[in-house]
Amino acid sequence: MFSNIKTCTLEGLKGHIINVETDISRGMPKFSIVGLPDTAIKESSERAKAAIKNSGFEFPIAKIVTNLAPANIKKDGTQIDLAIALGILASSDQLDMERASQYIFLGELSLDGRVNRIDGALPMVISCRELGYTKFIVSDHNKNECAVVQDVEVYPVKDLNDVVGFLDNKFIIDRFVVDSYFLENNEKASLNFEDMRGQEQLKRALEISAAGSHNLLMLGPPGSGKTMAAKRLPSILPRLTFEEAIEVTKIYSVSGLLKNQGLITKRPFRSPHHTASMASLIGGGKIPKPGEVSLAHNGVLFLDELPEFNKNVIESLRQPMEDGVVNISRVSATLQYPSDFLFLCSLNPCPCGYYGDPTHECTCSPRDINRYLGKISAPLLDRIDIHVEVKPVEFSDLSSSEKSESSESILERVNRAREIQLERFKSQRIYSNSQIPDKLINKYVKLDKNLKGIIQMAFKKYAFSARAYNKILKVSRTIADLEGSEEIKDYHLLEAIRYRVIDTNYWGNN
Repeated sequence: MFSNIKTCTLEGLKGHIINVETDISRGMPKFSIVGLPDTAIKESSERAKAAIKNSGFEFPIAKIVTNLAPANIKKDGTQIDLAIALGILASSDQLDMERASQYIFLGELSLDGRVNRIDGALPMVISCRELGYTKFIVSDHNKNECAVVQDVEVYPVKDLNDVVGFLDNKFIIDRFVVDSYFLENNEKASLNFEDMRGQEQLKRALEISAAGSHNLLMLGPPGSGKTMAAKRLPSILPRLTFEEAIEVTKIYSVSGLLKNQGLITKRPFRSPHHTASMASLIGGGKIPKPGEVSLAHNGVLFLDELPEFNKNVIESLRQPMEDGVVNISRVSATLQYPSDFLFLCSLNPCPCGYYGDPTHECTCSPRDINRYLGKISAPLLDRIDIHVEVKPVEFSDLSSSEKSESSESILERVNRAREIQLERFKSQRIYSNSQIPDKLINKYVKLDKNLKGIIQMAFKKYAFSARAYNKILKVSRTIADLEGSEEIKDYHLLEAIRYRVIDTNYWGNN
């Protein structure tokens, strides 16, 4: 007898409907799975067989062929286990096939029949919904992430008996609906800018960075507060929109980092160690998985002590920073993952850390300094909007009893600036000033004759590249938005230019 049960497989974040076709016929007892299954799916035969027997059902002693259609797509993952087991039960008249055809089944089976959680459940549900499927039976452990998609029906199950009983109308499983608290995030940030003493210029640069989602480089001696400030950046970032939260949650689901969590509402903050490989940063593996640049999507990627990273690893960031996506090509697949992140990095001015420090003597030779800073190329520097030099903290700031401005206060200004940007770009698929396409810069960043003269003088004096020129204009637009000004003033533009001139002291002219 023949049966057809639907499930899903992923290519990157894109899901494909898979028809699990099962045929049971007379002949030598054998269980075959065909249709380009990977090793995990080939092993499903043993898991399905044990789960069926240990759940009290009869496993047919016959020739069983399971075809995963379409046969030209490579399938991977254990989420097909449940559909394979149900296909056998339906083909052996132990399950109502008519009702089963209405659902998509996603779940891994234990030998005792329990339905375990799977990775990538959310992108599978979203992909299936786009193809017109709205009813899903999933593991109880995946219900929170799957149910954040509002216009689908999610029915969580704990074991194989639950599934069969539900499909045979022996008992009812209620549709799971996400409670509103999965979308709320009212926690106060544990790391707050009010803990930082001094460094007002650095705080200002971080505020601009957060308001326009601009990449930022911090250069200064050890102990000046670079890492401390970086870890507090998430406390002044605006909350994720629902669409952004869905994108982030999909990536974490596919990476197996979601656990039993529902929707991710906090912007990611990823800070990999400087020994990170290119594959871990960009993504990869036999079946390519998202790397740090994708895990930081819609959030922050912080590289502390940037020159300590392998130079090839650093240079691999250039394409994701520019395009907002990363393409991973392997023999088995070519996949694309989103990587629209705010790039934040810190570094010392030299190997010993004290070049240019007024209170410590630098022990490095010019050759050592050039070799050290030379690990960061001009093309990468060009892609970083804001460059800020961090000076050592003054004793008067450290010993002061006066409280610094809190993250909550800064966040209010950032949110107002972001609201202005969302209103400005409502007809475009743009969410922040840093995303303004080059062809639209003249439309959104208007300079009068005086401002054009200022930027022309700076362009010639500091030998800015065309990319640096556009970055300056975008940053000046954000500075004006923070002030609530529709027009860009001369001091807005001059501040934006100031965030690019430290290069001449350390790397020479751009």
